[in-house]
Amino acid sequence: MTYQKRIKDLREDNDLAQKQVAAILRVSQQTYSSYELNKRLLSIDDLIVLCKFYHVSADYILGFTDVKKDWN
Repeated sequence: MTYQKRIKDLREDNDLAQKQVAAILRVSQQTYSSYELNKRLLSIDDLIVLCKFYHVSADYILGFTDVKKDWN
């Protein structure tokens, strides 16, 4: 699974709009949309923010594992 699909699934599983996640990342909705559409690469800093927000490991978001491990 690609990280683009994973971040979209996480967002939808948490009933969030792109605009809400974009606000957490301090980017525009258009920028966040481009992450999900693979038009722009997600920065490491934004990856860390998403891991903390969703309480999952970077390995999970990046698709190295399907096991949601809490990020501590």
